Amino acid sequence: MMMQRYIEPQLHAALVSLGVTPPEAIAFGVPRQEGHGHLSTNIAMTFAKGLGKQPRLFAQEIVDALGQVPLVSLIEVAGPGFINITFSDDVYHAMLRDLDALGDAIGRSSVGAGRTVNVEYVSANPTGPLHAGHGRNCAVGDTIANLFAWNGYSVTREYYFNNAGNQMNKLGLSIFARVQHRLGNEDFPFPEDGYHGEYIHEIAENIVRDHRVEITALKEDAARAFCRKQGEQWCFASIKKTLEALNIHHDEYFNEDSLYGDGKVTATIEDLRAKGLVYEKDGAQWFALTQLGQAQDKVIVKSTGEPTYRLPDIAYHRDKLQRGFDTVVDIFGADHIATIPDVLAGVRALGFDTERVKVVIHQMVTFVEGGEIVKFSKRSGKSFTLDELIDEVGADVVRFFFVMRAVGTHLEFDLGLAKEEGDKNPVFYLQYAHARICSILRKAEEKGLAPESTANISVLTHPAEIELIGLLSRMQTAVERACENVEPHTIAEFLRDVAASYHNFYHDCRILGVEPEIEAARLLLADVTRRAMRNGLLLLGVGTPERM
Repeated sequence: MMMQRYIEPQLHAALVSLGVTPPEAIAFGVPRQEGHGHLSTNIAMTFAKGLGKQPRLFAQEIVDALGQVPLVSLIEVAGPGFINITFSDDVYHAMLRDLDALGDAIGRSSVGAGRTVNVEYVSANPTGPLHAGHGRNCAVGDTIANLFAWNGYSVTREYYFNNAGNQMNKLGLSIFARVQHRLGNEDFPFPEDGYHGEYIHEIAENIVRDHRVEITALKEDAARAFCRKQGEQWCFASIKKTLEALNIHHDEYFNEDSLYGDGKVTATIEDLRAKGLVYEKDGAQWFALTQLGQAQDKVIVKSTGEPTYRLPDIAYHRDKLQRGFDTVVDIFGADHIATIPDVLAGVRALGFDTERVKVVIHQMVTFVEGGEIVKFSKRSGKSFTLDELIDEVGADVVRFFFVMRAVGTHLEFDLGLAKEEGDKNPVFYLQYAHARICSILRKAEEKGLAPESTANISVLTHPAEIELIGLLSRMQTAVERACENVEPHTIAEFLRDVAASYHNFYHDCRILGVEPEIEAARLLLADVTRRAMRNGLLLLGVGTPERM
């Protein structure tokens, strides 16, 4: 927060003069109520108890020790001991100069420089196209990856998938049955729990068209395996095409099956066994989670010899941490919430620091259309695919709607609102603010005017101008906190505040056709706002149209 730079050194000095060792960083907040200053701190309340003093009286001691502070017009004590600080306009003018000097880097930070992070998201198995419900994981994961990148981290975007196992077998059997039907064997039984989606018919049609001779020459087991492989390739191509439409790209595709092939699953269970954390019971192998503080032990390998998902998940997280990432971020749906503590307990038992693992759990999504809930299921074929959602409302709307609410809350995706092309649609509201600024700048250019860093910005004294500058000055802090707390929705909320503040400024402060000195200063403020809006939208993966 830029304002913090102007007051924090003085507060440090004041605390030292009172015999208090100040913290490295003093916590500041922005008062929500008008008249409570531009910045507030509870530093007096933090130290008062330890000093045996009343917080409000100690706050007054700090204010007295501060005395007159340059660029500050008022410092006062409020409530139980808050210190509210009101800055002079000169601070805002200095902040606008600083923002302008950042060029196109407004909102960027270097707090993560030299550190690495792995963000794993999407991670759908290749058993069908991405359905609309996958969209939240896609958008949230990619935006979190963007946040880390914007804060200077070296980011690896990873996709974890499994092309082995029972679900892939069902995919192959479903395709094989549809192939048989197209080859004239109409009575061939379709698997009871197979996949019924239209894409199964499409894959089967492609096989019969392009590989008829090959498929008919194969024995049944080989033909099923062939169908499964064709299905996997089709599904992965479909998934990647959908992600491309959302401008989502991964650096790594990690196959769960490689954990078995490389012996990492075997090594993991043997290492757990060596620590006395695996035992046999009823023909199965159990993970002694109660020894690790969990409520009950869980099966880690079934009596059939098939591992449960906990085992490869532990091996996978062990692998990621062994790769040396400073931070590992997992994006999971709420259906994984019960297994995460077990996996982390296993990783911790193997000697790894699970504080390096950040788990983001997003709640499920309900799609509403015409007052009715839209349901989907890959197996039944009654699906609403992510492609269909993108076609229906556009990629920008899809990405924004999936991140505009806190991940821990249930999201109701209102398709009617998503199709709106006016201010009611929150995406259009933000994009319109950006486009409106671009329009003003084009009109200025037609008059031979352009934003100039040398403009006399001391003439910016209107409350709407000061409010907008103050908000823009908090963008870097907003981006840093959104990253630290893995809360991408806070960026959407911040941009809404910026857009609203700009609309107020636009309404109250005429930009073009006023006194030249004021015109030049307001043009510069408009351009700085444009750059901030553009960067925020890009961070969210949303387009930045210059005309609407």
